[in-house]
Amino acid sequence: MTEFMARAASTARQDITTYEQLHGWSVEQPEAFWSLIWDYCGLLGDKGAVVLADRDRMPGARFFPEARLNFAENLLRKKGSDDALVFRGEDKVERRLSWDDLHALVSRLQQLFLAEGVKKGDRIAAMMPNMPETVAAMLAAASIGAIWSSCSPDFGVRGVLDRFGQIEPVIFIAPDGYWYNGKAFETADKTSQILAELPSVRRALIVDYLGSAEESAQGIERASPFTAALDEYEEKPVAFERLPFDHPLYILFSSGTTGIPKCIVHSAGGTLLQHVKEHRLHADIRDGDRFFYFTTCGWMMWNWLVTGLASGATLLLYDGSPFAPDGNVLFDFAEAEGMTYFGTSAKFIDAVRKAELTPKHSHDLNKLRTMSSTGSPLAPENFRFVYEGIKEDIHLASISGGTDIVSCFVLGVPVLPVWTGEIQAAGLGMAVDVWDDDGKPLRAGKGELVCTRPFPSMPIGFWNDSDGAKYHAAYFDRFPNVWCHGDFAEWTEHGGLIIHGRSDATLNPGGVRIGTAEIYNQVEQMPEVLEAICIGQDWEDDVRVVLFVRLAEGVVLDEALEKAIRTRIRTGASPRHVPARIIAIDDIPRTKSGKITELAVRDVVHGREVKNKEALANPEALELYRDLPQLQQ
Repeated sequence: MTEFMARAASTARQDITTYEQLHGWSVEQPEAFWSLIWDYCGLLGDKGAVVLADRDRMPGARFFPEARLNFAENLLRKKGSDDALVFRGEDKVERRLSWDDLHALVSRLQQLFLAEGVKKGDRIAAMMPNMPETVAAMLAAASIGAIWSSCSPDFGVRGVLDRFGQIEPVIFIAPDGYWYNGKAFETADKTSQILAELPSVRRALIVDYLGSAEESAQGIERASPFTAALDEYEEKPVAFERLPFDHPLYILFSSGTTGIPKCIVHSAGGTLLQHVKEHRLHADIRDGDRFFYFTTCGWMMWNWLVTGLASGATLLLYDGSPFAPDGNVLFDFAEAEGMTYFGTSAKFIDAVRKAELTPKHSHDLNKLRTMSSTGSPLAPENFRFVYEGIKEDIHLASISGGTDIVSCFVLGVPVLPVWTGEIQAAGLGMAVDVWDDDGKPLRAGKGELVCTRPFPSMPIGFWNDSDGAKYHAAYFDRFPNVWCHGDFAEWTEHGGLIIHGRSDATLNPGGVRIGTAEIYNQVEQMPEVLEAICIGQDWEDDVRVVLFVRLAEGVVLDEALEKAIRTRIRTGASPRHVPARIIAIDDIPRTKSGKITELAVRDVVHGREVKNKEALANPEALELYRDLPQLQQ
């Protein structure tokens, strides 16, 4: 970041010595900034003469409209015997691929796809664990301009079809099964059912993870074992076709529970440019680093992680439970592999704290420079825990963005202080602000997170949305020509941000908007409470706050605990945050990527249908919230 700041000052011929000055220049002079990012990060391709066309249109602005590049070429620039990928599947499987191994695997996959008639614009879909074959198949797809889309193998049949049924893939990739929490889960029957309803698929490839790929493939129509299918092809240099900057690379899916998932199409150039900016500058990832993010292939953090190859980093891939056999497993991985960047979720950090683990004393994390957290707001006590319990000398980066932009709006800045409970700053080139309901900027107080100028990783659009109406409605209806993200946020006195949760899940008792994260930050500090979920219930022409708590083993929600919870919230947040009802619950519904789902719970409490239960990892939990007598009075 410091080196780039000096380059920016030289390019701009002005004084740029602080992050605030650098950020200001990056949003005021987007052409100069994004052109410098391309050069500084050494992207391979033809840049063209125009950096930004139609810069005042949102949507509609076009970055590098004359450029030609190939996403996979930029990720596969390294060769040799050093590790490119290191994989652990819980404590069951451990493998590593060198850069040469990765090139060889991508080469053979590319030849297979071309032999099957795959052409640019065709879709290749994978229901896969986070393992080396998944990364290689994505790179092979991108090398020929095919569009990649993935989900994790724990999705149900309907959940997979709700996604891939919309995009009609020609190749489908699945495992013979997967490991989770020490148990093997076979997927052959599920794969058969999925393929029966995907007539567009010409060939399915079954990857060996449990040791039964050949047997599984025999019982599935149009399927071949992955290894056998590749045996027909000899390794040769991977061919890369350079395509327009906005050629589609990925289709990602919204994880909501309000209908079938939206199919969000991201461009090769926009994804690459945004990711290398975030990796090199904000995450300080360097050539030879060992880069880890705990993610499944159904979460955008997988796509974000994989681009780390473009910075010359070794990817550390992990699939399965982060607590199998116990909460040390990821720290064991970090120590064994010299992990330099540890990416995880706020919930994981909270769980490690509550399990009373102290990796700082139990593990050698000498090489670890950065720990990042996303998925939900990181509570203040977990900021403190990272420094007290994991490592003192570390850059803790709370980051936030979304599937919608396959990247971040706000994230870490290595040259700024970390303040407890705050995200450090808006990303370079991102004109982030907080607006009130009238579209006026808020220097203090809570409002809508917006981005007021175009950025390269805006979606190309939604699949099957020819007139762009759904895309426009999702982000641009609220404030014309401005991206409204749907997060409830506020600026801090340090120029950082606090995200208070999704704005569609904010509570509105007495007409005052309250972010759910403010309540979680208080109650989840209490040892009696493992986790919580909060909704607003329509009640007597107003909204009342209802808090559901999942309690620690042996704890009962009695009058004393209710009083303690209310006191904690009143003193730690405000009297307005105090719930009208507190109810003990055995489980909390969450999406496949681990996010709790306030909207689904709110719908059940109000007797409304939850339209897309397939987005949930544990849909059965919703029944716990139906027709509760405590909410009828």
